[in-house]
Amino acid sequence: MALSRPRVAAPAAGPTRAAGPLPGLWLATLGVAAAYLVHRLLPAVPMLTAAVVLGLLAAHLPSVRRLVRGAARPGLSLAGRRLMRLGIVLLGLKLSLGDVLGIGWAAVAVVLTTVAATFLGTWWLGRRIGLPGDQPLLVAAGYSICGASAVGAVGQARDSDERDAATAATLVTLCGTLAIVALPLLQHPLGLADEAFGRWVGASVHDVGQVVAAAQTAGDAALGEAVVVKLMRVALLAPLVAAVAVAARARRTTAQATTVPVAKRPPLVPLFVLGFLAAVALRSTGVLPDALLTAAHTVQELLLAAALFALGSAVHLPTLSRTGARVAALGLTAWLLVAGVSLTAVHLVT
Repeated sequence: MALSRPRVAAPAAGPTRAAGPLPGLWLATLGVAAAYLVHRLLPAVPMLTAAVVLGLLAAHLPSVRRLVRGAARPGLSLAGRRLMRLGIVLLGLKLSLGDVLGIGWAAVAVVLTTVAATFLGTWWLGRRIGLPGDQPLLVAAGYSICGASAVGAVGQARDSDERDAATAATLVTLCGTLAIVALPLLQHPLGLADEAFGRWVGASVHDVGQVVAAAQTAGDAALGEAVVVKLMRVALLAPLVAAVAVAARARRTTAQATTVPVAKRPPLVPLFVLGFLAAVALRSTGVLPDALLTAAHTVQELLLAAALFALGSAVHLPTLSRTGARVAALGLTAWLLVAGVSLTAVHLVT
């Protein structure tokens, strides 16, 4: 009787090595390059808008979808958070205290009224129609302040789900893109002079690039008014994010009081908000040369483009379809709200 050979057990498989951030960062870099080419070929399309749309496409194209959801996800998540923070800090170099102080009481009234009404109205409506997670808050921040950058900043302070931030960023970007076409067509039917039109664009359009694209159709006077008013809205990003961070910290502290206390609490004001304010203060000194400011603007655009590509790639349309009708309704209502309130305010102070 032949003896059977003993079976040798197969070696146990070791733990699968998690993908590092490099694949996702390389993919985000390619997305930024593609967004830049789109902007060069179609100057009316801001690079940040193109970045979000390309990220959305990457998430659903069969050839790259598996990469986006798999090996590239850690790097894309890193880009959506860390690079967004750096970009927001550099955004502060666009704004100086002189810009804010020289804007005039009329423009200040337009900005404060528009931001308050849009933020509170959109947030209230989003909660009333039952949108999940932080979507009502993020959509409200995006429409009232500065588009996808505000969505990212508030999402960081709130520690929001990446999918909620991606949904809000995509929605506000698409509506801002439509505004580039719609608002110039309405200038003359509404009887707006160039300066008044510029104020309306600056108070109602979301992203800085979208503001420039829409306002330049009415000439230099409209463009100047639009940019100054828009930067005033950007200045309100810091107090809004600080307020959201304080509320989130208080909520976590209350929740932890009935469970096991933790040693580390979230910061009272996020570091990137302090960095934004420091950048504004530095710009206000006037010591920075124009060449450095130009370089910082370029870096800021690239960082935000990479972050927005990453956010766009996190959108999953089949999942979004569950609340798609409600999200679309909120976005359309918020767009009409910000445009209507700002137009009324511009007419009242002109």
